Amino acid sequence: MAEDFEIIDAHHHLWDLDQGYYPFLAGPPEPDFFLGDYSALRCNYLPHDYRRDSSGHNIIATVHCEAERERTDQVGETLWLEQIAGVHGMPTAIVAHAWFDTPEAEDIIAQQAERPMVRGIRSKPRTGNAPGTISPDAPGTMGDPLWRRGLGLLEKYDLSYDLRVPVWHLKEAVEITRLIPRTTVIINHTGFPWDRSKPGMTLWRDAMQAMANEPNTVVKLSELGLKNDPWRYEENCAIVLEAIELFGPNRCMFASNFPVAGLRIPFDDLYRAYKKMVADFSLDEKRMLFHDTAARVYRLGL
Repeated sequence: MAEDFEIIDAHHHLWDLDQGYYPFLAGPPEPDFFLGDYSALRCNYLPHDYRRDSSGHNIIATVHCEAERERTDQVGETLWLEQIAGVHGMPTAIVAHAWFDTPEAEDIIAQQAERPMVRGIRSKPRTGNAPGTISPDAPGTMGDPLWRRGLGLLEKYDLSYDLRVPVWHLKEAVEITRLIPRTTVIINHTGFPWDRSKPGMTLWRDAMQAMANEPNTVVKLSELGLKNDPWRYEENCAIVLEAIELFGPNRCMFASNFPVAGLRIPFDDLYRAYKKMVADFSLDEKRMLFHDTAARVYRLGL
């Protein structure tokens, strides 16, 4: 693929630790971070850093996904990103944050929806650290009626939903996806195939097939890194190709998840790997994967 092939990065982060508080970056380190030691992330990551990392590829637009800024400042992250975009020309669109199960949920969702760059919401439901470790209807989970009420507000405000859950919760998400059939549900990070054993991949495959059967779902082909393990091309290529087979290129989009993915692989190597994985695809399919799906889902007008 030519180096000038136009790309929309459908998922990345920026942060300035001098302008906002990010607990996982400025507070005590999270002992269970999904990639292990993440001390390299605990510094500013701004447009010039992103452009340095991505300089080998023709990134024409980006989608910023909420970066866990202090939850008392949910709209503040959006306002800061708008200022950044005004100065630096990126990001192009924002997936903002709003809790679904708090008294002010609708007020925050409404405020986010008013911002011109906001296209969707990512609100992580409460999840267990392993299968069967949390009640499926515990407060803050996908089975919590209060949480579901907040989720249902996305249709009212014409917002998509970025879904980020461990793979063992992914089948549960089928039910909540059906509750919002006119809302696009975007599965983050290839459904997190963390367990690469045969049973682990069967769990991932079954869950992804169940989600693919829902017509309002799409998937971000991103964050294939593993905790305390190297980034392996052949293994990750097989996962990406299977995800594309399940959803189709028109419901898949490549994304960097930078700077987080940089803990395992440089940006240039990551996108060269993506391009190699789909080298035999048609030009139209490549455009869907690298550009068109993201442009459509996040309504970028490109």
